[in-house]
Amino acid sequence: MTATAATAATAPPAPTRVAVVGGGQNCEHEVSLASAVAVADALDPASYDVVRLTIGPDGAWRVGDRALPLGEAVAVLQSCAAVLPVVHGPRGEDGTLAALCELAGVAYVGSGVAAGALAMDKWATKLVAQALGIATAPAVLLTAAGAATYAWTHPVVVKPVAAGSSHGVSMVREAAQLPDALEAALALDDRVLVEDVVIGREVDVAVLGTADGGRLVPPALEVVVDGWFDHEAKYGGGADFRIPAPLEDVERKALEEAALAVYDALGCAGVARVDFFVTPDGPVLNEVNTMPGFTAQSQVPKMFAAAGLSYAELLDRLVRDVLPR
Repeated sequence: MTATAATAATAPPAPTRVAVVGGGQNCEHEVSLASAVAVADALDPASYDVVRLTIGPDGAWRVGDRALPLGEAVAVLQSCAAVLPVVHGPRGEDGTLAALCELAGVAYVGSGVAAGALAMDKWATKLVAQALGIATAPAVLLTAAGAATYAWTHPVVVKPVAAGSSHGVSMVREAAQLPDALEAALALDDRVLVEDVVIGREVDVAVLGTADGGRLVPPALEVVVDGWFDHEAKYGGGADFRIPAPLEDVERKALEEAALAVYDALGCAGVARVDFFVTPDGPVLNEVNTMPGFTAQSQVPKMFAAAGLSYAELLDRLVRDVLPR
């Protein structure tokens, strides 16, 4: 064997080329940017050659400072072994990016088209949960045309059907607050949910679907906040995340079973975060996030870290589970 052949035989494999997509054309653009930067930075450069793609608020794609027509952006995606679509909210988490990857024939991390669309739609998620026998907050679905006919009778939460990070979400404690709350929600979506207020502890459960069909559920996380968990509390540092959430065995089992049932019924893949209220009558489903916040300080990575799986290890597992075999 020549020296050149010996060197080639012992050389480490080339890093796997992966694309990390952040930003997005929605109200969660900045949060998605933070998640994507954190994900790209955490991927081991010895294992991964990371291509960082950004979707601007105007929908334009970029690599660094260079703008890309959509066709060129798709070509970049196709040059990668896998894509991590770290875009929260509409035109991303709702199955849009999954559909683009499907059409481009590129493997991608996370839920597919149908699961993303269903989970993003809070009304559809309620219907799925109710079919499973999982409680949800009583709610009314309104459109812009019918919103003026809604008569306020008790405290409610008003929220867009398809938005995240608590954008457009308002607590309405008196009738005079209702018009502004409906206007804020309708500015982000043409459908709005008006939900009864649920009194309970806010507990999140993460589910990771593995390549072999298994399911991993790390310790649950309780969100403790003075007031309610709105956008300012989520991103202003006002929330206390307690892991593991202090739960009785019966409560923990009920939450995990409900989270797994919803994850499977929606057809989720990769990681999803299932948010509940824990009440004296049992868990009440709040919502499902198929692309939750994903910095190292976000809820899902913290839950898996509590289970012994570091942020970098979690990302590595997510990518390796979708790489072509």
